Amino acid sequence: MANQGSERRASISRKTNETDIQLTFGVDGTGVSELETDVPFLNHMLDLFTKHGQFDLKVTAKGDIEIDDHHTVEDIGICLGQTLREALGDKRGIKRYANVFIPMDEALAQVVIDVSNRPHFEYRAEYPSSQVGSFSTEMVHEFLWKLALEARITLHVIVHYGQNTHHMIEAVFKALGRALDEATSIDPRVTGVPSTKGVL
Repeated sequence: MANQGSERRASISRKTNETDIQLTFGVDGTGVSELETDVPFLNHMLDLFTKHGQFDLKVTAKGDIEIDDHHTVEDIGICLGQTLREALGDKRGIKRYANVFIPMDEALAQVVIDVSNRPHFEYRAEYPSSQVGSFSTEMVHEFLWKLALEARITLHVIVHYGQNTHHMIEAVFKALGRALDEATSIDPRVTGVPSTKGVL
């Protein structure tokens, strides 16, 4: 896995007894995703995340879905977090913070990010249903927590309200994409890294 020159992009290959994942993430992309996983609902959410964040994301993942989706969803979150951290390098010139609200029909989600090198995750969401199709809503927490941990970002996710579980989760992933895009964008006024410590 490596930051390829000045291009903010990284790749990872991760194989365990439970999953086999190849993932490439580009921060400065065009909103294009190539997704081949065994979890269709996650494919849909990652496509939304990529499109609204204007990233590039390629994922090929096989997992032990005969047990359940847990390991596949969790490990994709791990891989995405690790490639995000690697792609950002020393974080020089980034805006660092973002706060984004996204509506999806009756649902409203908020994502607040600090690209801080301080991994922390807060999650406030109560869904009307425990499943969307065959996808367990518990997996949203697992994915986001592992993403925040491995990317070493502070991530707050709040679903303020909603009636349709699909809409509520969709609003979260759209907001995540837009917030991460804003927080990682380059601010020409920033010299070095945006921290009084001099390092992130």
